[in-house]
Amino acid sequence: MRTGLLAACFALAACLPATQAPTPPAPAQPTALRPPSAAQPATQQPSAYSQSLAQRYARLEQHLQSQGLLRTDGGGPDTVFTDTDVLRNFERIAFYDEHTVSGARAANRPGALRKWTGPVRVSTSFGSTVPEAQRASDRAMVAGFTQRLARVTGHPISMSANAPNFHVFFMTADDTREAQALLRSVSPNVNSATLSLIANLPPSIYCLVTAFGSNDSRYSYSRAVAFVRAEQPELMRRSCVHEEMAQGMGLANDSPRARPSIFNDDDEFALLTTHDELLLGLLYDPALRPGMGIDEARPILRRLTARAMGNS
Repeated sequence: MRTGLLAACFALAACLPATQAPTPPAPAQPTALRPPSAAQPATQQPSAYSQSLAQRYARLEQHLQSQGLLRTDGGGPDTVFTDTDVLRNFERIAFYDEHTVSGARAANRPGALRKWTGPVRVSTSFGSTVPEAQRASDRAMVAGFTQRLARVTGHPISMSANAPNFHVFFMTADDTREAQALLRSVSPNVNSATLSLIANLPPSIYCLVTAFGSNDSRYSYSRAVAFVRAEQPELMRRSCVHEEMAQGMGLANDSPRARPSIFNDDDEFALLTTHDELLLGLLYDPALRPGMGIDEARPILRRLTARAMGNS
């Protein structure tokens, strides 16, 4: 039985400059294997490897934007979509997986619908080497996006330091042991493949999320952890938060036909779009239940999409 779903953000890898990546150093052992506190001060200076990643990602963001990618407008007259587009994209994004728990591409077959049924309590935490000023802006950014998710889904989603169940952890390459400790604290039975991926993230993975089912159903999410590389510049970090938090809500896959959408490996859009808001609204309609198969859901989705698009 699979205990979690891993959705890793590989999308930008194809656009990396053709330079040799530096060899990462062995991560430092923290003083205690415990989840880092959101208030934990930065106690270490970044390694040379972490600094080289920051430079690399800054060049990458600039390169993508110079190509007209990483749009932040949410879509417009050039990205019109129909009921048929929404239905097709929802099925591909909600019922299929992007990656397995080891980071490999998942099999091309539909699974069951996954979503949260209880309240989602979001918290932020940071690795020891993340600068204080960056922490403040990232906390505010996550809080703003949490409010947006609550609005578009109609689901209870809020920032909370009281028993959080959706953790957003900003980490540098030097903070992998802390990231593993956080993952173990959230899910003591987390599989070794996920822990290994966290410990050995290649530079081409910018962020990822893993979500865990409840004791009653693996399709009803009860915990999630999103990891965001802190070396990235602001827009890339923000893009990671949008995609990984949305994927952690149940939209786990990407589709090359989804437009305008962040659930597409072409990197055209950096932030959640109007199309993506529609998908989230459909997912959290009470008529769609966790564990529902694609054939059972399809007639319900047709009705819901027609209503959402104003065609009913």
